[in-house]
Amino acid sequence: MKALATIGLLVLSNTFMVVAWYGHLKFHEWKWFNKLGLISIVLISWGIALFEYMFQVPANKIGFRENGGPFSLIQLKVIQEVITLVVFAIFTLVVFKTETFRANHIISFIFLILAVYFMFKK
Repeated sequence: MKALATIGLLVLSNTFMVVAWYGHLKFHEWKWFNKLGLISIVLISWGIALFEYMFQVPANKIGFRENGGPFSLIQLKVIQEVITLVVFAIFTLVVFKTETFRANHIISFIFLILAVYFMFKK
């Protein structure tokens, strides 16, 4: 159960992270947003990123083996990176409709899945 809770929290965390880091690139479509300066955009992104931390920190605390969780620190990091890229890929396809995925992107995802496999192999 802790593994699922950890992964669920990481998905939520990374969703907020992707919106904070890349969402502002689409905000220009909102008329009022065009009037904001870089500092305002950074502060808005920072506010969104606060929610990332609200899910990321508990995910690591629950999932870390030394706190009774199922994952080593390295496993947590690899899981988080794979989730980040999956969330980013979905976000890119849904929000930035001009982006496309090519064969090399799919191959790189396969290698990421293999990285997770080897990370957990004893």
